[in-house]
Amino acid sequence: MESKVSEPGVPSLTSAAASSTEVFAVHGAEPEVQAYAMAKYSRSALSMKESLREISAQKAEKFLNTFYFQYGHRSIADLAHIALAIERLSILAAIALVDEQRWDGQERSTRYQDFRRSGYYVPDFGENSDAERLYRGSMEVLFRDYESLSERMWRYLAEQTPRPQEMKVEAYERTLKARAFDITRYLLPLATNTSLGQIVNARTLETQVSRLLSHTHAEVRRLGELMKRAATEPAYNVNHDAWSRWLERLRACEPGLAEELAGELLRPVRVAPTLIKYADPNDYEIQTRRALRQAAAETMRGATIERAGPVELLEDDPLEVELACTLLYAHCHYPYRQIRNEVEAADGAWRREIVELGTRHRGPHDELARAFQCGQRFRFDVLMDIGGFRDLHRHRRCVQIEQGFTTTHSYETPEEFEGAGEARAYHAAMQRSAETVCSLTVAGGPEAEENAQYAIPLGFRKRTLFKMDFAEAVYIAELRTTPAGHISYRRVAWALFEEVARRYPGLASYFRAQDVREPVDLLKR
Repeated sequence: MESKVSEPGVPSLTSAAASSTEVFAVHGAEPEVQAYAMAKYSRSALSMKESLREISAQKAEKFLNTFYFQYGHRSIADLAHIALAIERLSILAAIALVDEQRWDGQERSTRYQDFRRSGYYVPDFGENSDAERLYRGSMEVLFRDYESLSERMWRYLAEQTPRPQEMKVEAYERTLKARAFDITRYLLPLATNTSLGQIVNARTLETQVSRLLSHTHAEVRRLGELMKRAATEPAYNVNHDAWSRWLERLRACEPGLAEELAGELLRPVRVAPTLIKYADPNDYEIQTRRALRQAAAETMRGATIERAGPVELLEDDPLEVELACTLLYAHCHYPYRQIRNEVEAADGAWRREIVELGTRHRGPHDELARAFQCGQRFRFDVLMDIGGFRDLHRHRRCVQIEQGFTTTHSYETPEEFEGAGEARAYHAAMQRSAETVCSLTVAGGPEAEENAQYAIPLGFRKRTLFKMDFAEAVYIAELRTTPAGHISYRRVAWALFEEVARRYPGLASYFRAQDVREPVDLLKR
């Protein structure tokens, strides 16, 4: 074996790496200061500790203004991570807020929490007091139905599933209540208040705020303003009260030191005063939405919506056709296949006009709209209840193109309502809601259609285009068919697997999906 001899006084690469590599976590630096310190690795030989010691908030702001805004080094904002709590927003607004591909967070669960005390969002109906009265009345009835049916479904499940002797009463009741909430969540309206927390980098937050400020719904635009303000104004200091108590004790013996420490410990911290300050409504998004809505109406010409299954694996399309269809898809309620038939029948000039509409208003710093993320082999047109969609919405590796909320596609009915003898009450509640939505839509006002959507219960269906690679198709099918999951998305995930197996039978064996037709033990979660 050949031996290698190092030069005298020169350590070998292996031994040097083993002895000098240092790894440490960093705590206590403000997000923008931390981003500046990490960005300096590309421009300075200083260590992280040395950089943090010599950096001030003013230096960070000057650096970010130069390199982030003037020179366009956007990746710097990826290094500043910001935690935000967003409380008492509607489920509708929450769906809009989390629609980011680079997003991490958690929302209140309709499975583990009772939403009857959450309250609900009331949009601005202006001077139309009749519309507001109709809306509030509908909300109150839906929440009463949700409360009473939750209790009745819990009792029904308890009758059907006796408690095993070895299972504690608390665990038994908690498990069955969660199953009951799984069923009755179909009645919760999109207006239902929820809360969530998110941790995102500053670049994602900037994009998110700009998108929210450009939204069709007033509540969501207001939410964008609140998030921008939260990132640029003093943040909530978790340690403020504890440190204040210690400083008060210190003032008795060392008042000068106490004041000096107070200036450090209690000073207001703004998590992203520089990186988010230019997040404004996105004209590209607003103008493009308006143009594509018109193009979708002209393309479909008021055609009747064709029936389609809950999950359809689409055939490969020429890229120009896929681009045009995807751009139109989000601005109507038609299945992708029906849109494609019209787009393919149109001449090439019209297809190119649609694609051009998607770029016409793009500014110098705008990324292409999400609809341009085309070319994936596995594209599924999914029609499912809104509640189940919220679970699948968490799959960030997918490209998701959503259609709007509507009662056009009717609603899902949990089988348990039939078994418990509650189907009639459920159908009556859903039909009342659909009538309310229709009345509010035609009530007039600048955002009548948007306001009406808050009255739609989660049991109504919506359509979404999911685009992914093979690994993500396997992941969704395996994760979302497990018996502990909600039956709504379990069925969709199983249908996704069946679609792939039908198209590519040789690939079916690589899925570890669990057959949703098998009976489920309600007490195993």
